[in-house]
Amino acid sequence: MELEELGIQEECGVFGHITSGEWPTQLDVPHVIALGLVGLKHRGQESAGIITSDGNSVPTYRTHKGVGLINHVFTEDNLKKLYTSNLGIKHTRYDTTGNCELENCQPFVVETFHGKIAMAHNDELVNTPGLRKKLLRHGIGLSTSSDSEMITQLLAYTPPQEQDDTPDLVASIKNLMKEAPTAYSLLMMHRDVIYAARDPYGNCPLCIGRLIPVSDINNKEKKSLEMEGWVVSSGSCSFLFIGARYYHEVLPGEIVEISRHKVQSLAIIPRSGGNPMAFCIFEYIYFARPDSMFEDQMVYTVRYQCVQQLAIEAPVDADLVSNVPEYATPTALGYAGKCVLPYVEVLCKNWYVGRTFIQPNMRLRQLGVAKKKKIGVLSNNFKGKRIVLIDDSIVRGNTISPIIKLLKESGAKEVHIRVASPPSRYPCFMGINIPTKEEFIANKPEFEQLAEYLGANSVVYLSIEGLVSSVQEGITFKKQKVKKQDIMVQENGNGVECFEKNGHCTAYLTGKYHVELGW
Repeated sequence: MELEELGIQEECGVFGHITSGEWPTQLDVPHVIALGLVGLKHRGQESAGIITSDGNSVPTYRTHKGVGLINHVFTEDNLKKLYTSNLGIKHTRYDTTGNCELENCQPFVVETFHGKIAMAHNDELVNTPGLRKKLLRHGIGLSTSSDSEMITQLLAYTPPQEQDDTPDLVASIKNLMKEAPTAYSLLMMHRDVIYAARDPYGNCPLCIGRLIPVSDINNKEKKSLEMEGWVVSSGSCSFLFIGARYYHEVLPGEIVEISRHKVQSLAIIPRSGGNPMAFCIFEYIYFARPDSMFEDQMVYTVRYQCVQQLAIEAPVDADLVSNVPEYATPTALGYAGKCVLPYVEVLCKNWYVGRTFIQPNMRLRQLGVAKKKKIGVLSNNFKGKRIVLIDDSIVRGNTISPIIKLLKESGAKEVHIRVASPPSRYPCFMGINIPTKEEFIANKPEFEQLAEYLGANSVVYLSIEGLVSSVQEGITFKKQKVKKQDIMVQENGNGVECFEKNGHCTAYLTGKYHVELGW
């Protein structure tokens, strides 16, 4: 819960859709895209934009962008402006770099040697200063503070291996991905196709789904050969909103071409030195919705496994297990099941109070919880009993301390805190808005006597080893069946075998970043 209170924001989200069959399509492309992004609004709510295209050789782009919530930006009248279209991409954003202004809203359109390209970008580049200098040195001007503009300019830049008279967009994408090793997912719309690309380390999620006929949606057993199009998204949880079925993840470093006819893998860009992939482990802990699929496993299942490991590492004599509503519910159920203790609700949330992180200072943040504005107690469920309270995180300690006090004042005999993630100690530079090192409770002297500081009887975090083993427990790496006509793997010791090397970015826990930072 404290991650939300801190304003630790989910990454941005991208979504794309292309219809199959005859064009012009009968499908309502703008509404499909808008609904798809509703399923991703937990990843960003500061601004949003949609660009649609008719898919002609000289395409007509229609654009609408706005600052604010998705349902405010995309009214029925605004969506009507995006007709008639056969494909489109969309972006929802919270601010990682640059100000939340209309000029920084994505997607962007850039005129290139390849023609017009529309681009939407998720997350943040780690070598931004160097890329800015390189572009400026080549006489390329930059008009915004967004690193997404740098990506569009790199796409427009002609790579050395490209012949002047034969524009090759895929060569430009490859060049971009070599220049920027991490952390991003990209959608690029060019003429009648959408290109999807995931950074070589696979730090950010990106997956593809099949849009199936409405008549087949409720028939889960039927493997429909019919389809109405393809969708690509930062999270599979968005597919349910539009009647799409999960197809597969885009691999780390992979460039995929999505047309109305097929999905085709074009290339895989290797990582330097044969390094393992580094998928953001924070997705499992907090960012992703529980029904999302990553690495062929559901996020809910991983969270359940994490807290069962926590129960092994930190058991406690208690009468019941509960959670801070509502984010730690799967973890509380997992802990209760492993310890054979009843799961009982002890707190309830007031949904009509705004998020406490938007209040301007620490005193008001603390009062926002302590004065019962946001949390209520179900005291009849726990009077005289020993509670194990599960939370997904304790970052500063501002949120959990008043809750512990509230429970004890309301009759709890003991309150033991168990945290379903390791202590956060380091900032993230991959597009996550995490506080500075000085703000983390784990970096303060009080951490040595954290239970006393918070007013709890005990406080234990999940270990880093326990987190990683729980995440990787359900991952099965299968050898990819690679056909030369379908995929081109660059053979420099970093081919398909390397992509089977599982790995996760834990930099905000360990301070070990998987690439050299550019500042």
